Amino acid sequence: MAHLTGKRVAFLLTDGFEDSELTSPWQAVTDAGATASLVSPADFTVTGKNGHEQQVDLAVGDADAADFDALVLPGGVVNADHLRMDEPSIRFTRAFFELHKPVGVICHGPWILIEAGAVDGRTITSYPSLKTDLKNAGATWVDEEVVVHDGLVSSRTPRDLPAFNAKVVEEVAEGKHIGQIV
Repeated sequence: MAHLTGKRVAFLLTDGFEDSELTSPWQAVTDAGATASLVSPADFTVTGKNGHEQQVDLAVGDADAADFDALVLPGGVVNADHLRMDEPSIRFTRAFFELHKPVGVICHGPWILIEAGAVDGRTITSYPSLKTDLKNAGATWVDEEVVVHDGLVSSRTPRDLPAFNAKVVEEVAEGKHIGQIV
C-alpha cells in the first residue's frame, strides 16, 4: 500500500451524501497515513442519507486548494445537487485541477466537475444517470468499476469502493499530474 504520510486530503460534501462514499475513502486515505479534512458549505456537521454524521473541519469559503494534496468528492444525489449550485464549492473544486492535484469522484459527484469545467476531453465513469450530462459536457463516459484519467479517479457506486479507494490512494501518493487541468 502507498504511504501518504504528510499528505492532506480534502473531502468536499454537504448533507445528503452517500454515507459509505465518505467513510470508506476517508478510512483508506487515513489508514495510508494522510490527514483527511471535511470541507463543506454546511455549518458544524453534515448528515448522510443513511444517518452518518460528521463534523465539518473547514468552511469551503475559507478553504484553499493549495493547502491540500488531493480532493475527494463523494456522491449522493442531494449532496451532489447542492454542491453544484454552490459557487465557493465550484471554485474550490476547479482549483485542484488548476493546481494539477489528484481528484477522486464517485456516483453523482461528477455534477460539480461539470460546473467546474473539468470534464471536457476526459474519460470518466459515474452513476449511470449522469451519462448524458457528462457526454454533453464533453466527457467520454464509460461503464467501468474505476477509471483513472490524468489524476482524476472516478467510480460508479458504493460497490466499486474497494477499487476506487485503492486508486485514490495510488494517485495521491503519485502527487501532481501535469494533465490534471481545466
